[in-house]
Amino acid sequence: MTFYKASAAALLMATVATAHGSDLDKAQKIQSHTNTAAAKSQSLINASAENSQLLQAEIELLQEEVRNLEIYQRHLTSLIHSQEQEKSSLASQISEIQSTRQGIVPLMYDMLVELKELVVNDVPLKAEQRKERVEKLELLMSRADVAEAEKFRRILEAYQIELDYGSRIGAYQAQIQTVDGKARQAELLHFGRISLIARSLSGQAFWYWNQQQKQWMELTQIPASELNRAFDVANQKVAPALLYLPLSVAAKEVM
Repeated sequence: MTFYKASAAALLMATVATAHGSDLDKAQKIQSHTNTAAAKSQSLINASAENSQLLQAEIELLQEEVRNLEIYQRHLTSLIHSQEQEKSSLASQISEIQSTRQGIVPLMYDMLVELKELVVNDVPLKAEQRKERVEKLELLMSRADVAEAEKFRRILEAYQIELDYGSRIGAYQAQIQTVDGKARQAELLHFGRISLIARSLSGQAFWYWNQQQKQWMELTQIPASELNRAFDVANQKVAPALLYLPLSVAAKEVM
């Protein structure tokens, strides 16, 4: 009887021990699973936090790019506005230039007509050169490869040359036709436009231009020495001095 009790007790203890061991294993497994799950959760949390930081950095970078693009857009808008103003200004200038060109061309033709009349009606001072200059200007006006500004400059230059003729003394050689109808090579002297005289190449004969009669007249009323001195002054052989010369034009034209 006692033996049976002892055996039953031992069996009970073994059963209890086995049950306890099974529960412990389960608890350990649960703890292990819990730890593993916790570790995975922490890893996920860490990864999520890291991703959040990266995402935040990308968002900040994108925001900075957006700000830069907004600044650049404002800059482009300002440039476009400035270009529109410049384009409008250029269009206005082009319109003004076209209007000026339309007005300057008739003016140039009028100036050429007046210049030609001056050369024809003036004393024959360097007549061939002046006539040739006018003819070249007339040809120049019909050339499409020459700018209007250059044409106008050349016409003004011709006017300046004409102006200089009227205020200087000079000498040059040219052919003249005297009152007797003979063509002679002579040395001419002009004092502005008011006096134009000629001397034969031998220095023995003198003539003066009579603008009223439009011809060369023999000059005998002034001493040859006085006339020769005038030629020396014109050729810069002697210092300027008071000269006694005949008038080629009427006294009222000089005044």
